Amino acid sequence: MGNVTIKDVANETGLSIATVSYAINGKKNLPPETVQKVQEAIKRLGYIKNYSASSLVSNTSHLIGVVIPQTEPGSAMVFENPFYSQILSSIEYHARLRGYHVIVSGTNADEKYFNLASQRNLDGVIVIGAYSEDFFNGLPSESIPVVLVDSYLQKDGYSQVKLDDVQGGYLATSYLLEHGHEKIGFLSGRRKEGGVSLNRYNGYEKAMNEAGKKIVNEWVMTCNVGFEAARKITRKIMGGLDITAVFCTADIMAVGVIRELNSMGIRVPEDISVMGFDNLNIANYCTPSLTTVGQDIFEKGKQAVEMLYKHLAEEEEKGIRKLSGGECILPLEIIERESVCRINA
Repeated sequence: MGNVTIKDVANETGLSIATVSYAINGKKNLPPETVQKVQEAIKRLGYIKNYSASSLVSNTSHLIGVVIPQTEPGSAMVFENPFYSQILSSIEYHARLRGYHVIVSGTNADEKYFNLASQRNLDGVIVIGAYSEDFFNGLPSESIPVVLVDSYLQKDGYSQVKLDDVQGGYLATSYLLEHGHEKIGFLSGRRKEGGVSLNRYNGYEKAMNEAGKKIVNEWVMTCNVGFEAARKITRKIMGGLDITAVFCTADIMAVGVIRELNSMGIRVPEDISVMGFDNLNIANYCTPSLTTVGQDIFEKGKQAVEMLYKHLAEEEEKGIRKLSGGECILPLEIIERESVCRINA
């Protein structure tokens, strides 16, 4: 038998082509028995939906683009930081539940990603991380739904899913202060405008200032957000600092710090306590296990998809192209493990 078409399914069920199409695409409020009849016919005939043909007819591709940041040319950040694999897993899962497929692109900040979005006829885009205003040039917000994740860029019409990262930095630093630490280092990726690292630093600074504790310039360190980069800066700088604790703005960095301190004979947490941020699965596996600021990464991916789907559904039903620019701020909590100890200040 050749390729089974929607017309074949209509003939099999005795329904109109339009009704079969509605049942396949989940449109209209069809009676459950009608949907079941179509599904049974699809199974019997071996019908496979042709997304390319559907895209030509409906001007939709059922494709969502996901953009992840690259910190340096040639880096494979999605593989280096488990945060990205966890959030991408959630995005893919929830997009699939809604009938969409995902195209992942690691994009340098100076690339014109949205040229690709137009070429591939993407239905929507989820952008993870901070990018400059120039990155979004050439894509009016009414052209395609865009959801920003972990970005403080104020872009009219774009929806956002994020944390209160200032509060997160404040919680982490306050926790260390409450445990008697006064000389607290800070390690992050590049602190750029609109990004989480800058906001987490602002929270760190706020907590230190409120406690009347001095921040020494050398205590504030920057490197690429990765395991090996964190090991390198620990070996080069951190081991010689007069600090009793360090707050790392990503768990993958904190694990690198712990690994290198251990290899240098510096005990964690007895000599230096280490605090992370994210509550990745690896936080349980390092030695000692990592105390961290916990966020629900799976929920973050889910909310990004749900916000995007809401706009796509409104667009289909009402012809709305302009987004409402909604915002979802997820909660944070301290996850206590073994990498922070209480000291006598």
